[in-house]
Amino acid sequence: MNKLFTLIKNTFYPNNEEHYDFILPENSAESVESTDEVKTDEINSQKDPESVFPSLSVNLDFLKVKYNTLINSDIVVREFTLTARNRQYGAFLVYIDGMVDTKIINDFVLEPLMLRNRANSYDGNETRVVSEAISNNITVRKVKKFDLVDYIYNSLVPQNAVKKKKSFNDILPDINMGNCLLFVDTIDTAFSIDAKGFKQRGVDSPKNETVIRGAQEAFTEAIRTNTSMIRRFVNNENLVIESLSVGKVTKTKCAVCYMKDIANDDLVAEVKYRLNNLDIDTIISSGQLEQLIEDNSKCSLPQMLSTERPDKAANHILSGRVVVIVNGSPYVLIMPCVFVDFLSSAEDPNLKFQYANLLKFVRLVAFFITLLLPGLYVAITNFHQEIIPTELLFAIVASRESVPFPIIVEILAMEISFELIREASLRVPSPIGTTIGIIGALILGQAAVEASIVSPILIIIIAITGITSFAIPDFYLSFHLRIARFLYIIAGFLAGFLGIGIVLFGHLILLCSLKSFGVSYLAPYVPATSKNNKAYFMPPFWSREKRPDFLNSKRPRKQERVSMKWKYKVDN
Repeated sequence: MNKLFTLIKNTFYPNNEEHYDFILPENSAESVESTDEVKTDEINSQKDPESVFPSLSVNLDFLKVKYNTLINSDIVVREFTLTARNRQYGAFLVYIDGMVDTKIINDFVLEPLMLRNRANSYDGNETRVVSEAISNNITVRKVKKFDLVDYIYNSLVPQNAVKKKKSFNDILPDINMGNCLLFVDTIDTAFSIDAKGFKQRGVDSPKNETVIRGAQEAFTEAIRTNTSMIRRFVNNENLVIESLSVGKVTKTKCAVCYMKDIANDDLVAEVKYRLNNLDIDTIISSGQLEQLIEDNSKCSLPQMLSTERPDKAANHILSGRVVVIVNGSPYVLIMPCVFVDFLSSAEDPNLKFQYANLLKFVRLVAFFITLLLPGLYVAITNFHQEIIPTELLFAIVASRESVPFPIIVEILAMEISFELIREASLRVPSPIGTTIGIIGALILGQAAVEASIVSPILIIIIAITGITSFAIPDFYLSFHLRIARFLYIIAGFLAGFLGIGIVLFGHLILLCSLKSFGVSYLAPYVPATSKNNKAYFMPPFWSREKRPDFLNSKRPRKQERVSMKWKYKVDN
């Protein structure tokens, strides 16, 4: 037997003279090749690696090591000779292919720096005039000696957005965002040139927030496109858009937008404090950021509004709120928010107050039906049959006579099936999305009733609940109602109206205790305020004189007491 094993081993695993022992290093830094280690040691011995080096070769080696240019195929390093005042200097450009506009680099960076022209070949006086004044018929001139950094910045790079950078901590994010970096020998300053040219999605109409009477524009993934749309709607010099980075790895750009003369300073400071104190590696979308800066992250209730409509964001900014834009996400965050904001639509301010209030009433009814109807049905059929009319009670009993399951199993099965159909319709390709609805209607409707698995009255209850859930304007509030509905169903099955009342009481306690950036979630009702002009139902547009008082804005009044002066005369 041993000879057989030896024969098999020698046949399939012959003994080679060379043996390769591969050992994974405990630290990823140990896997760097020796040549890279020599370069790193050379860099560290010359200067702090966070600062730009006067030596061009050291900067070049540092960036090659940082970006792994031997592996990365999209990192472009263009070395060339720069001409300035008839003197030649070594230089190189570094950028990411696919994120820059090569025509901008060729026409406005390489051509002015490489080709001889009046700007770089002039060899006159080594000083230049920086100011000139005439006093008492005497001309006074201030001159400044020749400086290569200022000369390149002011005379040789005809690009509208050029910044001086002295630290690699500032340089690397610029390269990653699509800028082109220029390094020149003998100077410890790099030039960040805005030459972005990557493909972006154009401004389109909103996909998930239907526009009836409003702007047909939606936010995109580009942060500067989003800020420009807000600028166009607000159209005021007091609009402040502050930029900051979130994430130690991704360094995602975020923009904090607010009105300097309207927004409360404490609110703005609180928003910036939370954003600046996030110790996290990556942020990709506004949904991830929302979970990190909300007051109570364990509560399923939404505490910030998210929208893809710039007109809605502009309206909230003008009311004294703060908007946060995340680069790469077409949804912006609006804070703080109260409960009535999630039952309001962006179309409400554009409609006459009678139409808007009718829609608000319908949404309020839909809210209670979505939350309580299945639980009330279970409680009534199990504990409180006496409140049902006799004819209807006989119809319910007759419809459930052939159903073998108890009411709780029946309604939970239908609710879970409805949730599965809703999720499947979102995940399948759009051409077959309607097929899911047809199959669900046939199975859950006709087939389930004929097979005596569920009763017809329950199909009606689930259908009404599903339809009313779609009337909730905010997607995240609808999610919360879908979760809470199961709690009310179980409570109604265990204790009838008493169980539903206990869960409802706990739900109200949660709503009353919740805050959004220091603002009570049920404001302006809890606590009640005397200046309650921002209630759920809307007054006429001409009487909306004040901003929400719970925001404590710097300018509480947004229009005069008599705004239609063409109609009502005001005595001065």
